[in-house]
Formats: sequence, C-alpha cells, structure tokens
Amino acid sequence: MRIMISTLAAPRSPLALFMATFSLLMAGLLAQAQAAPPASFADLVSSHGDTVVNIYTTQTVKAPPGHPQFNFNGTPQQMPDLFERFFGRPHPKGKGLPAPHGNGKPRTQQRTSLGSGVITSADGYILTNNHVIENADEIYVRFANHKEYEAKIIGRDKMTDIALIKIEPAGKLPFVKLGNSDTLRVGDWVVAIGNPFGFEQTVTAGIVSGKGRTLGGGAYDNFIQTDASINPGNSGGPLFNLDGKMVGINTAIYSRSGGNIGIGFAIPVNMAKNVMDQLQKSGKVTRGWLGVRIQNVNQDIAEQFGMERPYGALVGQVEKDSPADKAGIRQGDIIIRFKDREISEMPLLPSLVAQTAVGEKAMVTVFRRGKEKEISVTIGKLKDNGDLGDVAEEETASLGMTVQELTPELAESLQLGQATGVLVANVQGGSPAAMAGLKRGDLITEINQNPVVDMKTFGKLLAQTKNDRRILLLVQRGASSRYVVIKNK
Repeated sequence: MRIMISTLAAPRSPLALFMATFSLLMAGLLAQAQAAPPASFADLVSSHGDTVVNIYTTQTVKAPPGHPQFNFNGTPQQMPDLFERFFGRPHPKGKGLPAPHGNGKPRTQQRTSLGSGVITSADGYILTNNHVIENADEIYVRFANHKEYEAKIIGRDKMTDIALIKIEPAGKLPFVKLGNSDTLRVGDWVVAIGNPFGFEQTVTAGIVSGKGRTLGGGAYDNFIQTDASINPGNSGGPLFNLDGKMVGINTAIYSRSGGNIGIGFAIPVNMAKNVMDQLQKSGKVTRGWLGVRIQNVNQDIAEQFGMERPYGALVGQVEKDSPADKAGIRQGDIIIRFKDREISEMPLLPSLVAQTAVGEKAMVTVFRRGKEKEISVTIGKLKDNGDLGDVAEEETASLGMTVQELTPELAESLQLGQATGVLVANVQGGSPAAMAGLKRGDLITEINQNPVVDMKTFGKLLAQTKNDRRILLLVQRGASSRYVVIKNK
C-alpha cells in the first residue's frame, strides 16, 4: 500500500525560500534568547526598585524582672532573638529603653522588627505581609532615599497573611504594576527585592521552582516556590517577572538554620490583588463559601472511586442548607473542576472558592460513580466566625501539625472501624508535635481526657488549651492507643 502526502502550498521562488529560512533562523535565535538568563537585571531594578520600601515596627512588651540587658545601637534592651539581636534599631523618635534594674518589677520595653513592602498606588498605599505589622504599636516606612513616613493600617487578613498600610506622601509615588501569577510557568525567571537582615534594597534572582505549594499554614495556602534568595526581612517584598510586573509577595522560607537554602515561597499576586482591593474598599475581606468538608485524593482513593489518576477534592461532608447542599453536591463526590479550573490538588479548591464573588453562579464538575457531572452552584458568603468552610484540614500552627476529618471512607481504608477523632495529616519537623512523637496517620481521639468526635469538637477543645503549657492527647496508631503530652508554645 502506498501512502500519498500532498499539500496545498504553491511552488516557492528562491526569494520565498530564503525568507522562510531566515524566519526559521530568527525564530530559533529568539527561542534561545528567551530560554537563556538575561545578561543583567539592572534595568529592571533601576525601573522598579523605588517601588520597594523597608518597613520597621515597634511593639511595647513586658520584660521579665531581673533579665540581663544588653546595649545595641546605643539603646539598652533585653537580649532578643538572633534576628533582632543583630538587626534591631533604636526607636526613630529617640525613645530609649529603660536602664536595667533588679527590683523584681516587669520593665516596659520596645521591640523592633524589620520587613519589606511594595507601593501599589501613587497616593501611598503599601502592600506587605500581615506578620510584618501584626501587633505593632507604630509602623514606619523607609524609602530607598532614606526618607521615612509613619504608616497606618488600612486592613489585615490573617488567612492569607496580607496587610495593606497607608502613608501620606508629599507628592506622587512610583508604584508597582501587577502581573498575572496564573500565567507563571515553572522555570520562569523571577527577581526579589527586599530588606533581608536589614540590608536595604537587596536584589536576588532565581526561577519559579513550583506552583500551588501548601505549607500547612492555613486553608488558603497556594504559594509560588522560588529559589531566588529570600531571608528574614524579605517578608512583604515583591517578586517580579522579567517584564517588571509583580507576580508575588515574598512570605516564607523553608530552612532548618533560619537562612536561605534555595526554597522560598511567595503569595501569588492574583490572590493578593483580590484581598488588597477588598481591604482598600472596606478594611476587611469577604470570601466565597461552598459549604463542604474535603480531603485529598491519593492513589488508593482514586482507585477505589474508579479514577484514572489521583486529583480533585473528595467531599467528606456537605453542610446542611449550604450552597453545595442546595445545588445537589453529595458526600462522596470528587470535585475535579471549579469554573473550568482543574483541581489538581485539594488545597486549590478553597482558594478558588474564597476568591469567587458572593452570589456568583459557578460551574462545578464532580466525579460521581464513575461519571462526570456538572453542577451550577450559587456561591454563598463565608461567615466571619473563623470557620474555614471549604476545607477538611485544620491548621494548628503553634503545635506544628495539621489535622483532617475522619470520613467513613478513610476509616474503612485505614481499618479504623467505628473509631472517632481527627487524623494527623502532616507534622512539621522539629515542632512540638514532632517532639511528642506524633506522625502522619495518627488518630487523635481525646484532648485532655475529653473525647474528640469530629473537627468541630477538636477545634473547641483545642481552643480551651490556649493557656495550657502542656496538652494531653490520646492517640491511636494502628490497633494500639497511647497518651502523648505535647508542649504548647
């Protein structure tokens, strides 16, 4: 059998062939240029560096009586942690700290923290991390030209660790242009500018190492991972793409030593913009609500539900009279798409729902009994009572672990029978939970000898231990149970 291949192209002249060859050559050179690192980031820094500011805050604290005092920058103060020890600074208005004394009475002191921020408007709005300005009594902003302003808080959002502050400048300020973090690709070049360890206007570069990273810090974790050098003090500073547009807010690092090891995390600018706009308008954030408790879909669960690969968010519980309940989403559904966005991993769903406007109709695709089904849901409003709403994993940051609902499916797969409690989903290395011996897959059945029935009772009981130095847990691992004492920071 002969296979004939034909085209509709007309015969080419020598000039046409030359032009075609030249075009292919130029396309190849352009592709090489795009793939190679730029010769210099100097133009980007020169154009956009002035949009980055240094933020330092002061907080009044009570020092324990008789604690040794040390003198830094001409100001007597209590020995702080490593970061503050080397890079603390005196109060800008000259308010010194009291001299050491030993009369047994607590002393009032001022503690200084450093961070970064980025100007988002000509009239002085500045975006930063919530943890940079949290609990601050006074906030000061320092520009690249060393000019300083006192700032006020417009709004803060603990859930995403984003804060918006405002200064009153004498004239118009340069401000950052926002990019589109959804179009970032793993391998793209990025540039970070900030205030690491007090070294002002420090510039580092790297690539996007990953997207959609979760750190166990909250319901809306969705970080950009980068190997651009990020250190303490970079928090709140911008992550730029090569077009000079901000694509993220540098927020955290993964490190056992406290220094950079090439694993840094930034909040995607698309999430930050949504929060920033709401803070600027009303000083608070309103989030969309679906009304489901979900869990991750691993390989075992995917096989049990007849899926070709593990992805999506398994619905373990549908709250009564919630948007999901009214729309017909059921327990056991696996949500695989939300508004045409594939749910590659479970934590992506709460983030997408939260950014959806209240009252908006959203198309949700679920995998149910081997078939896909599209369901239209009218998004509700997440209550302001701290309920995380559309997530099964609940964060216990001070203990260094995350837990999740024990659904009937999980109980069956783990051969737990009729047991009740919450499952340990993740344990951070070196944390109080890790030191107590807790591991992923442990079932917490009691807190301080009170039974843990579900996530709701877990949250209530844990809240009651806020002032406890130690917490007694009853933990089931496999067929055996044991008591564990965990230190509460």
